[in-house]
Amino acid sequence: MKKYYKWEVLLLLWMAFLLNQGDRQVFNTVLPAIRDALNLSDTSVGLIATIFNLFYALMVPMGGWAGDRFSRKWVTTISILFWSVATMFTGLATSFMWLVILRSVATGGGEAFFGPANYSLLGQYHTDTRARAMSIHQTAYYIGVILAGWLAGLIADKLGWKYSFIIFGAAGVIWGILMVLRLKDYPSEESAATENRPGFFDGFKTVFTTPTSLMLTIGFSGLIFVITGYMTWVPAYLQEEFGQNQAAAGFNSMFWTYVAAFIGVLVAGSLSDKLAVKSRKSRMFLQGIGLLGGAVFLFPMGGTPGIIMLYLAFAGWGFFRAFFDANTYAVLYDVTPQRLHASCASAMIMTGFAVGAFAPVILGALKEKMGSLSATFPILGVIWIVCGVLMLAVAQLRYEKDYNHNLTNNE
Repeated sequence: MKKYYKWEVLLLLWMAFLLNQGDRQVFNTVLPAIRDALNLSDTSVGLIATIFNLFYALMVPMGGWAGDRFSRKWVTTISILFWSVATMFTGLATSFMWLVILRSVATGGGEAFFGPANYSLLGQYHTDTRARAMSIHQTAYYIGVILAGWLAGLIADKLGWKYSFIIFGAAGVIWGILMVLRLKDYPSEESAATENRPGFFDGFKTVFTTPTSLMLTIGFSGLIFVITGYMTWVPAYLQEEFGQNQAAAGFNSMFWTYVAAFIGVLVAGSLSDKLAVKSRKSRMFLQGIGLLGGAVFLFPMGGTPGIIMLYLAFAGWGFFRAFFDANTYAVLYDVTPQRLHASCASAMIMTGFAVGAFAPVILGALKEKMGSLSATFPILGVIWIVCGVLMLAVAQLRYEKDYNHNLTNNE
């Protein structure tokens, strides 16, 4: 196989990940238009996002199971085709129930099979370049939400919210077909793969009985709860509190946050690798610092800041949250067996998104009760402070022990 092909794999999966995150952000950008067009309440539209994340969380273990047992090429390509078609049909939804079926069940279920196989396939092709490849791959997330936040709003302003779903879904179908033609499974020995296939619950057992990976999962859950609530409601916040149109709100709610996160993930990834040479626990320390630093910028969002100060708070929050992003899989892989990496990732992702799933409906209900979304930001800040302090404590007390235990068992 040609040496440069691993970079083509990165490009194929990078774009698929961008579309994956873009499709999620479309709903958040046009949420007020959907609410008004279908006469829904804030709690109802929040519930749609909650069901999406819950169904996604429930299906992720199946995605990890499939990624360990079947062709990772076909798991990823069928996944992108399935969720893209579901996204297109979401644009044709005419009721709350159809939005739940097409958005939450079909789209969420399709996306759940993408993540585990996507990361595993990328890791197979990139061994000596894994850290670099994972960092580049993560930038697709940031670019995807910025692009979708702006473009989905622009399409909705010009053509209507339904076309935002149809156009983004069609782009996913086209890229999925290209992946069918170009993506290849990594050559491996079938016998070895068969011998090392984990049981369905092995990943859960490992994650929940290893203190460091358990704390990582708790921190990841707090991270996802805040991010899900933020991404669901901040575009509506800018529209309702600052009078921005859908395109402007979709762009501004994501641009300042994720440009800063783009910088932050590169800084944190490089810093983590350097510090980890002397102390492996530095990776989780950086995650804890990221949560505490991000919390600092959540509190100003809850006041009555001017628009410039609000954008600076968005940027500060995004920069520090990237410290967590840059180290998530590095920490998990440090303390779990290599043969269980996909299954352990599935356990962590399922737990995080199951917890985060409740953020949209909880914030929607609080928004209705308090009259404004701004009152909920301090609550999100407290969640990150608690998680950040706990992660610093576990990093100090358990990280090296769990790392050495895992290293000894893998030898």
